[in-house]
Amino acid sequence: MNKSVFVGGAGEGYGVRQVLDLGYANRHGLVAGATGTGKTVTLQILAEGFSAAGVPVFLADVKGDLSGLAVAGSETHKLHGAFMERCARMGFDDFAYDAFPVRFWDLFGAQGHPVRTTVTEMGPLMLSRLLDLSEAQEGILNIAFRLSDEEGLALLDLDDLRSMLVWLGENRKDLSLRYGNISVASIGAIQRRLLVLENEGGAAFFGEPALELGDLMQVAPDGRGTVNVLAADKLMARPRLYATFLLWLLSELFEELPEVGDPEKPRLVFFFDEAHLLFDDAPKALVDKVEQVARLIRSKGVGVYFVTQSPDDIPEDVLGQLGNRVQHALRAFTARDKRALRLAAETYRENPDFDIEEAIRTVGVGEALTSFLEAKGAPGIAQRTLIRPPSSQLGPITDAERRAVLAGSEMAGKYDTPVDRESAHEILRARAEAAAKAAEMAEREEEDAEAREYRAARRYSGTRVSRSTSRPVRRGKSFGQAMGDMVMKELTGTTGRRIVRGVLGGLFKGR
Repeated sequence: MNKSVFVGGAGEGYGVRQVLDLGYANRHGLVAGATGTGKTVTLQILAEGFSAAGVPVFLADVKGDLSGLAVAGSETHKLHGAFMERCARMGFDDFAYDAFPVRFWDLFGAQGHPVRTTVTEMGPLMLSRLLDLSEAQEGILNIAFRLSDEEGLALLDLDDLRSMLVWLGENRKDLSLRYGNISVASIGAIQRRLLVLENEGGAAFFGEPALELGDLMQVAPDGRGTVNVLAADKLMARPRLYATFLLWLLSELFEELPEVGDPEKPRLVFFFDEAHLLFDDAPKALVDKVEQVARLIRSKGVGVYFVTQSPDDIPEDVLGQLGNRVQHALRAFTARDKRALRLAAETYRENPDFDIEEAIRTVGVGEALTSFLEAKGAPGIAQRTLIRPPSSQLGPITDAERRAVLAGSEMAGKYDTPVDRESAHEILRARAEAAAKAAEMAEREEEDAEAREYRAARRYSGTRVSRSTSRPVRRGKSFGQAMGDMVMKELTGTTGRRIVRGVLGGLFKGR
């Protein structure tokens, strides 16, 4: 089995053969470069290399081009001659076209197996980020999650969360004494954000059956790692949903995987394309947690590779965790671009043969400046590198080819049909119906008691007794009061049960 991933390298005017040592592949990495400089092809050949070494991969296909991993390249391709010439220059004698074991996923279920998680697993912090809530609105969301835990009310889909928020609004006076002010206006704002999310198709992401992480970490019968490709072309129109989903997935991996120390090769490699979307307008607390997860998830055997246009898109504390780097060309049209290019050059180990800043500016398409971790985790000397050609198809596959891959997948049928089991929405609705029946029965009993008193009074007096002179009628409680009393009685008497959420919610709010 391979112990490294061949990236490219040797040839006239280029440095030594460049490989990524699998023993250091879980120490994360960065693929950066301006649009059109070859980042997508680099991501493709890295995915091929990891898969060939038996390492499962998860990546987002932002432009649709990475679906070509499922089909072997062809000698009839217009770039076949250029590929062969490039292989000859770098001494890549064992190059061959090949397809890889690909599994397609899609949050909307159109171009791949549906991907779902529950509202509870998402947690209040990440959901607040997704909905762009204010601090006060996030506080109310935390109350809703707290009460759902105590009551054992599973929050699985958006209907569950809506029902929980309605219940909060109806009982806000009593609950405010325990948890602080609960504003009707804030609840209404959250409900409106949920409606927008639903209209954008985000509701399909919440529910069951939820994604099992083990399905992303499988190895094909031939020993190659499965390449999980998330269809993200339409998802990019909803950048906050895209970033939140990938961050949730990363946090779930951190939460569920056991410690493995420094393995011979990663258990999974995770590519975060368009990484700047994760950090744009993100609160410092969230960035701190991303840094913490990036630092600690290495010991779980997971390598995280950020793909973005400029290293400047990544916060410095996170950038410091990325030891394996492929830097395609950067363009410097503005003063800010020049500063970013200079800072990028300063992060590499110097090479006496050339000026790194000049090299980053002038490398051509399909070329890059690379630096991979070497013995004892030391950064390698920066090298000008000719990137190897991909073995799989360069460019997207056809719809028919995608359908064939989906039909032959082991996941076919597992996630296709949503399951709506009893959860907060159904439980609260049942309580409301029970409260309505109880109120109706109470009112009937009051009326029956009044009628009995009236008849008894007539028999005792022997005269006609006016109903208006009898005992005043006691009216039953309203439906809302009856339901509130019933639910509050249960709430104060329950021991509750905790539902485990993702790591970011857990790190903010202790277990």
